[in-house]
Amino acid sequence: MRILFIAHRFPYPPTFGSKVRSFHMIRHLAQAHDVSVVSLTRGQDERAQADGIAPYCRSFEAFPVNEWVQLAKVAATLPTPLSASEAYFHSSAMQRRIRTLLASRSFDLLVVHCSSVGHYVSGADGLPKVIDYCDVDSQKWSDYAGVRPWPLSWGYRWEALRVRRAERRLGERFSAVTLATAGEAALLRSLGVRGEIDWFPNGVDLDHFRPASQGYDPNVLTFVGRMDYFPNEQCMVDFCRDVLPLLRRRRPALRLQIVGAHPTPRVRRLAALPGVTVTGAVPDVRPFVQGSALTIAPLAVARGTQNKILESMAMGVPVVASRVAAAGVDATAGEHLLVADDAQGYCDAIERLVGDARFRARVGEAGRARVESHHTWSAAMAKFDGIVRRSIQAVSK
Repeated sequence: MRILFIAHRFPYPPTFGSKVRSFHMIRHLAQAHDVSVVSLTRGQDERAQADGIAPYCRSFEAFPVNEWVQLAKVAATLPTPLSASEAYFHSSAMQRRIRTLLASRSFDLLVVHCSSVGHYVSGADGLPKVIDYCDVDSQKWSDYAGVRPWPLSWGYRWEALRVRRAERRLGERFSAVTLATAGEAALLRSLGVRGEIDWFPNGVDLDHFRPASQGYDPNVLTFVGRMDYFPNEQCMVDFCRDVLPLLRRRRPALRLQIVGAHPTPRVRRLAALPGVTVTGAVPDVRPFVQGSALTIAPLAVARGTQNKILESMAMGVPVVASRVAAAGVDATAGEHLLVADDAQGYCDAIERLVGDARFRARVGEAGRARVESHHTWSAAMAKFDGIVRRSIQAVSK
């Protein structure tokens, strides 16, 4: 088959969340089909890195956009029913190119990653079209509204309504809508989205993320994530305020390292606190995780699957997560990872792992085994293949 794959963020290098999922979809499809990738890039560095996708697809095209121009587009949508998300990921040049590709080439399948770019091909009729929402973005904006002050809360509620309309509209125009968890699929149905809705999980590269042979520092906790992403920023600010002081009163040697690119000023200021290190971007997160007693994922807002949890489990490093963060992982709390709901809960879970090497090893080994059995990319892509087959059959009838 000839497949056109459209992504909202350029799917290489697969360094975080949405890029990881879209990259593995492309790599899998390209093993048996001709895949052409079209996506946006922001900045010269991202455009230079984009060339790395060449071995994994037949062709790719990257369309640069200017951040300030895109933000101006977002501002212009405020009094309109068009979502800010669609405006932020819109490029007229990319739209024209996609129209030309559809007019001049014979594609057998269209695959779109993220609802924000579904509008590029929503009107293309007669072709099987699969759109991977991954998460229910409208609910994400609604969640933001519950934790942000006015007037941001108003803006997020307005965006949630607009994105929800887009999710419903696209659901009727695509052959299938996919998500990363069964819970997200059920949520989308409950919001009135019609059409074929299914899900396939995120996976982990088990050869890349493996347990280390060297030892670990029992006094080090690690958080991994892009630190300009609000849920990551907020959870670290809250953890350093509410949990870390309690832990350090009991264990003064305990340290927290916050590992991730683009730390905001709020995050950088955390480095002034006793026991806190903010690394910024690092070439490889694995040594930081593998050398830790455990990783934490205390997010108050989380949709879908947190790759940071899967990757830590794959490396045999226990995770202490919030209930909402753990919900996107097919794992059992207390066996494959630990879950906490409040500051005292985090302290108790962390102290148990730090203070009991045998218990830590047991949870780490169970976590790795769970990823091997429930979160491999091969199993995820097998399920995705089934969705694609059904979509093609439905259109050909």
